Amino acid sequence: MNPAEWLNRTATRYPSAPALFRGTVCEADYATFAARAAGLGAALAARGIGAGDRVALFMANRTEYLEALYGIWWAGAAGVPINGKLHPREAAWIVEDAEAALVFTDNKSAEALTGLTPVPTISTEGDAFRGMRETAPSGAPTSLAQSDMAWLFYTSGTTGQPKGVMISCGNIAAMTMSYFADVDEVQAEDAILYAAPMSHGAGLYNFMHVLRGARHVVPDSGGFDAAEILRIAPGIGPVSMFAAPTMVRRLVDVAKSLGSAGEGLRTIVYAGGPMYEADILEAVDVMGPRFVQIYGQGECPMGITALPRADVADRSAVGWRDRLNSVGRAQSLVEVAILDREGSELPAGEVGEIAVRGATVMPGYWRNPEATAKTLRDGWLWTGDMGRMDAEGYVTLHDRSKDMIISGGSNIYPREVEEVLLTHPSVSEVAVVGQQDPEWGEVVVAFIVCQSGTCVEEGALDALCLDRIARFKRPKRYRFAEALPKNNYGKVLKTELRKLLETENN
Repeated sequence: MNPAEWLNRTATRYPSAPALFRGTVCEADYATFAARAAGLGAALAARGIGAGDRVALFMANRTEYLEALYGIWWAGAAGVPINGKLHPREAAWIVEDAEAALVFTDNKSAEALTGLTPVPTISTEGDAFRGMRETAPSGAPTSLAQSDMAWLFYTSGTTGQPKGVMISCGNIAAMTMSYFADVDEVQAEDAILYAAPMSHGAGLYNFMHVLRGARHVVPDSGGFDAAEILRIAPGIGPVSMFAAPTMVRRLVDVAKSLGSAGEGLRTIVYAGGPMYEADILEAVDVMGPRFVQIYGQGECPMGITALPRADVADRSAVGWRDRLNSVGRAQSLVEVAILDREGSELPAGEVGEIAVRGATVMPGYWRNPEATAKTLRDGWLWTGDMGRMDAEGYVTLHDRSKDMIISGGSNIYPREVEEVLLTHPSVSEVAVVGQQDPEWGEVVVAFIVCQSGTCVEEGALDALCLDRIARFKRPKRYRFAEALPKNNYGKVLKTELRKLLETENN
């Protein structure tokens, strides 16, 4: 099932239903939305782009993002969403690795990519894009099989080398149905607000709302502004949105300062990092039972476990606190297990690696059989996250087997930052770890050992990072040391560094 067919059916049934909004202003109804996507699909087909091809999207949130995405699917190609916050060199690498035939951008991103990739770019702010979407449609969306790739999502690995996660049409359909079954229902009068990047989790929630003929709202700011959301939600509502825990924290703080209870907001789905117990308790106290937690990852998008609003808001049932600190139970179309290193299932309460299998699990990594074989074993997706499951099936994250840092809802992989810092001639050794932070969840801290007889200014390290990687990955703090703690095999003991930072927090 091609996702564009959902748009086609909704536009046929509810042509005048409002669809795309910039703030509170409607920019297109469903008939217009579908016509633009169909025109883009025809224009792509005229360029020879169709089934089996890839088209990238590298831009900030905007309504044209959805038009371009559904235009890609209308032509039968796969979308390659790229985080608009990435460094242009990182984005160019993804474009090349995906062998994208074209890149849809905004003006800023188009300029940033100039000279970095030979792949043609088309800005969604320009006349060329507007001309493409006015192309005469060639018919219904291209037919796609359940196994055909629709979404190629790049997620960094522990080595810092991005991997392309192949998401099939069947994965998307399963994720969408699981949302209705396990997370929330959607009605035509609802709206999805894109405050987090549409290239990631927030964008995945478009499917449910297209299928139901609901509204899609991009704030005037183009991103997350808590005061803006609280201001416009009452007039738009009922509003659903995806938010990282740090976004929830800011939303609650602003709501308190404004005397708001989150009017207009129906559902806030939170994920992407640890939610502190005190924060979710206060969130429910201030804004009521609007919160649902999900746990997923790029390899199983939004589809591993869910903690429904009743469990998040409950304060009376036996064991409610343990449930609140969990990530919920397996979603309807998957099985979740806690496995030991040999792949045997562990009894309730024991900590092991979280594994999942089912309809939302990716078929594999893009042209990376080695990584696929390492992650998909014996029918299970090994998540790399450590956790435990209680007798009722509630899963609690215990630790990450990888050293990934989650800052502001964005994944940061230490080795990627370390490799950049080690290119400085005065840096001998480096270890990057996360430090807990009340605003960002975690911040990046780099421990630096300088070459003998040399020193380096923090500003020079900042400049090096800003030239090579995205700004949000840059260390917030640098710690200079004579040596790094190591075990007998010479491996850096990052646990010791984290303990040092925890002591400072306390």
